[in-house]
Amino acid sequence: MTIHKLLAGSAVGAMMATGAMAEIVIGASLPLTGAFSISGAKHDQGYQLCVDLINERGGINGEPVRLITSDNRSDPATAINQYERFINVDQVDAVFGTFSSRLTFPVANILARNGYVHPAPAGGALRIYTQGHQNLFYFQPNAAEYIGSSVTDMIQELIAEEDRPTTAAVVVADDFFANAVEAGLLGLQVIDPADGSVVEDMAPGYLAEAGIEVVYTEKWPEEGFNDWLNLANSVKRSGAELIIALTASAEEAVQVTRALQTVRAEPKMVYYSQGTQAEFLEGTNDASEAILVHTSWHAAAPYEGVLGGQPFSNADFVELYQERYGDFPDEDAAIPFAVCQGIEQAIIGAGSTDNAAMGEWLYARTNEDPVRTILGRFAWDERGLPVDKPFLMAQWNGGELQFVFPTDEFETSPLNHPKDGF
Repeated sequence: MTIHKLLAGSAVGAMMATGAMAEIVIGASLPLTGAFSISGAKHDQGYQLCVDLINERGGINGEPVRLITSDNRSDPATAINQYERFINVDQVDAVFGTFSSRLTFPVANILARNGYVHPAPAGGALRIYTQGHQNLFYFQPNAAEYIGSSVTDMIQELIAEEDRPTTAAVVVADDFFANAVEAGLLGLQVIDPADGSVVEDMAPGYLAEAGIEVVYTEKWPEEGFNDWLNLANSVKRSGAELIIALTASAEEAVQVTRALQTVRAEPKMVYYSQGTQAEFLEGTNDASEAILVHTSWHAAAPYEGVLGGQPFSNADFVELYQERYGDFPDEDAAIPFAVCQGIEQAIIGAGSTDNAAMGEWLYARTNEDPVRTILGRFAWDERGLPVDKPFLMAQWNGGELQFVFPTDEFETSPLNHPKDGF
């Protein structure tokens, strides 16, 4: 377990060192090693930057914040144990959520049972939000099952009918999140694992509704898969004009791309569920050109949030993140930063760290009186899913992740279509 240090020289840090004030303790279990380590490390950076900036501004309601982070090694059982320790041993005042649907699903049960507000930075599978948990709040646009609507809306709004892809190959990791995106695209039933009931029937699916025929599908196992070339050859032989790869991580997205490049696949369009990270670009180079990825955040978004009781914009976040870490941020750092903003506003709004009061305050948010973050404004429905927040569609072009859709959110770059092979 690692307890991060506060910014050296801050007024709050000096008072804590002399024991002059109480503190607000927040726990976060993150996958700092294992399958999700790249995203987990960036979540850690986003959380810590936010906490440090709050402390620089005098803490929350005058009290400094101490963040405790633990490495769950991308393992659900370890994540459960760590949140139980936060609650029963460390007696934290609040928690920040973990990364991935696979970890968030079991953690949600623990936090709900103990009455904690659960701000989830990742974990978009719809079945997480249909268990009846109280005080669960998702800090991304919507459940993963609905992401496909942004993909097909973009195709229909930005591409002339005669140029649209008419056939698709859909390859999927056997992963909580990837399976959820697949359900929406292909029109599958979403099953509650607790009792086998149907949570939602996504038929006929977003691809069918858009007139796109699925000519090939394949699912690879959650762990140990390495037959990327055979998968890519099968995709190529299908002749699909649209290739959809729903991976569990950016690393898998790199493997898919390299394999498709090796077999010289020539689709009109490519969409991935993962791949906004700089590591994806570094691993694919020119093969990334024109690949589309959905995202919850973009550096160019002119969102205005609040931090430390002061205005704090998305541009402020980008600048300060680069100063701190020497790298350009991506959504894996921005989303947890927004979670931290939300919890700060909830504590201030509730007037305490009482989790029941914090939850009531968050549920009372509306589009007119929302939580304000670098991801934009948030208000939630009774399940804990955001209201009226679209996914953003981005595209890699010239080594830059450009925002392309929806066109009514803020300034966009033109869609690069059709893709000129791999």
